Amino acid sequence: MSAVKRIVLWGLSTLSAVVVLFGYHTSTSSVMATSTESAFSGSLQGQATSGTGSSTTTSGAAPPSDSTSGSADGASSGSSSGTSTVTGAAAQTRYGPVQVQLEVSGSTITNVSVLQYPDSDGRDLQISSYSLPRLIQGTLDAQGSGVSMVSGATYTSQGYLQSLQSAIDQGGL
Repeated sequence: MSAVKRIVLWGLSTLSAVVVLFGYHTSTSSVMATSTESAFSGSLQGQATSGTGSSTTTSGAAPPSDSTSGSADGASSGSSSGTSTVTGAAAQTRYGPVQVQLEVSGSTITNVSVLQYPDSDGRDLQISSYSLPRLIQGTLDAQGSGVSMVSGATYTSQGYLQSLQSAIDQGGL
């Protein structure tokens, strides 16, 4: 009888250990969840940073719209100050869509926002938070699509450059 009790006790303790391991949440899970709340953006007036505080478009949804933003299909609109906003077509990558929006004053790119980017898991967010600020700064420096791809972020870089070229073509730059 004591052998049966030991087997049952061993089985229950093993089951408890498995439940504890699968129920454990890492300390980065709350950080990763909140980092999808901001779009990547950079401008000539300020630093190219990874967050603007505005909400981002999640995969498959239309980009946020206001009086100066373009539509999801890449239309552009202008304002009375000579600044126009051009939204590139969303480029589908292996890990999700990438969509770039440009603010243009004359023939100068003054602001770059990334409306959609791969964000389905922690690794996607890590790659995006590393690569997108570099791609944005490269766009502002080059004032066009002559941007170097970011090592380790090949798919994100390719999608970014594809959407960027779409926005540049639509803006006539």
